[in-house]
Amino acid sequence: MPNRSADTLFQLIQSLERSEKRNFKLYITRNSGSSDLKVVQLFDALEGMKQYDEEQLLKKNPALQKQQLSNLKAHLYREILASLRILKQDENIDLQIHEQLDFARLLYNKGLYMQSLKVLERVKELTKNNNQVTYLQQILFLEKKIETLHITRSLQNRAEQLSGEVEEVNERVQLIGELSNISLQLYSWYIKNGHARNEEDRAAVDNFLQNEAVTEAQTDKGFYERLYLYQCFCWHSFITQNFLVYYRYCQKWVDLFTADEKMIGIETASYIKGLHNLLGAHFDLRNYQKFNDTIRVLEDFMQSPVIQQNRNNQIQTFIYLYTSRINSHFMTGTFTEGLELVPFIEEKLKKYELFLDRHRVLVFYYKIASLYFGSGQSEKSIDYLNKIINLKVDLRTDLQCYARLLHLIAHYEIGNFELLEYLLKSVYRFMYKLNNLSIVEEKIFGFLQSAFRLSPKQLKPKFESLLSELRPLEKSTTGNRAFMYLDIISWLESKIANLPVQEIIRKKYLEAIDESGIEK
Repeated sequence: MPNRSADTLFQLIQSLERSEKRNFKLYITRNSGSSDLKVVQLFDALEGMKQYDEEQLLKKNPALQKQQLSNLKAHLYREILASLRILKQDENIDLQIHEQLDFARLLYNKGLYMQSLKVLERVKELTKNNNQVTYLQQILFLEKKIETLHITRSLQNRAEQLSGEVEEVNERVQLIGELSNISLQLYSWYIKNGHARNEEDRAAVDNFLQNEAVTEAQTDKGFYERLYLYQCFCWHSFITQNFLVYYRYCQKWVDLFTADEKMIGIETASYIKGLHNLLGAHFDLRNYQKFNDTIRVLEDFMQSPVIQQNRNNQIQTFIYLYTSRINSHFMTGTFTEGLELVPFIEEKLKKYELFLDRHRVLVFYYKIASLYFGSGQSEKSIDYLNKIINLKVDLRTDLQCYARLLHLIAHYEIGNFELLEYLLKSVYRFMYKLNNLSIVEEKIFGFLQSAFRLSPKQLKPKFESLLSELRPLEKSTTGNRAFMYLDIISWLESKIANLPVQEIIRKKYLEAIDESGIEK
């Protein structure tokens, strides 16, 4: 797990591109009139550090006094942000709007309120054309202020017109706020719990959609209203494992951007997330051709300036592309081939360690562990599962549980039966405590408790019996959660056929594409 530095200034400096560092030096020199300022010295010192160490910083830079350091760091932080604001202004519509609003306020403060109104009229059009409804409130507030305090010789119905605009914008902002709240709460529920475990979970998740805002937004045509509405249905259907509905709303999410392409540059992170979710939907439904088509869309998009010139977008596209590339190997049964991705992924995890949240790293660890398990390398799988198990976090309790369950099966595979007997009790207690035991998990535990005591001749009927009991549960609305995390069916089939698990999955894939006529 990445060891994050808690120093915000260090994180900011480490995030800067070469052009941004050069721009900062020019900015600070121009504005200070001197090239040897202490803030520049501090900047250079922090830029050269691999990890933040205040003691070493002061030791190597005696001109920096400890008593001054806190103020110097705060000043440097502000100056870096100011230089970035100037450099990145043309790339962000919100920065452009803020700049024009600042100009309007400056003109008003100079008593040039007619000029201020003209600026506000222009920025209002810019805001409307780019769906930035929340900024309209600020624009209208300043317009009302000027119209209230000064004689502008506006049209006679100006008051009514402004009032109507304000009322419409307030209603839209309220609706957008409510929908975005629901979307955020659903996503937060998933990050904490994973997929719904039982009917109680489903009822709790259903309750999020019992909101007037969801009903009201069904006929709304606003960009953000539809975006957050689609997100609400995406998270809900994903949590409840209704993957067909999940696919439909993921597609609507992406189509919203393709219908209004300028919004891809404005809400790039949301577009990337939409592509990621659409890939996930194709993976869950085994839409092989559409999955490959969507991966190509993401790969092409990664070469665009909006990705190449933005660190956050680069990181997000890396996460989602390589998550999908691993999923592709899961679908096609090419686990050993998929292991070739691991060194590059680990290199990027190290490179981006200051910027990655633990949830994303946990998912990568679990997927890499699954690649090793599927390729028959259970020892390496255990190494990555231990990284999850040994991490004390309160998110993705689902991954914590199924990492332990896969950990048990991996130890069974390599014959660590003495350890397995101890682990069985520990993992069972862990999953029980987190209310994560469905009939599927209970049957797996029951099998493992007796399996390592059986002879090879006795084992095969046990495998066959467990397989016949679990198959019907794959389509269950309440018992199929485990199959999202563990392909226990393919594992059992591999034990019965005495074949590697990836060969079983590969065979299923080839049969599926033969039936569908998809080119291999």
